[in-house]
Amino acid sequence: MDLLTLRQTDLIVSSIRKVFETNDINYLSSSAYKFLNLSSGFIAHYNLYGFRDAYDNVNDLKAQLAQSYAANQYSNFRPGERDYSYMMQKKEIYNRICALFQNEGYELKQSF
Repeated sequence: MDLLTLRQTDLIVSSIRKVFETNDINYLSSSAYKFLNLSSGFIAHYNLYGFRDAYDNVNDLKAQLAQSYAANQYSNFRPGERDYSYMMQKKEIYNRICALFQNEGYELKQSF
């Protein structure tokens, strides 16, 4: 699995930051949607528009991110294993996203 570039990761986080700052899910970019849709805890939506419709209330998105926190830490991967670097990058991006709303009272679920 290919790692994302720093620019790609920054664009994902930036898109979600804009969603949170404006409270408008329509700012969710295609790349941010793809990242979230492939994260643990998110159901498969038909497309970006279906995802936006499902999370029209941005607080629901934050709650889902917090609820799925433990599943996106990928603690079952170990250095040297196939896809370890990829999964750790996903973890880093997910944690950057969660840091955007960590002071809003959402409890990040630490275990399954």
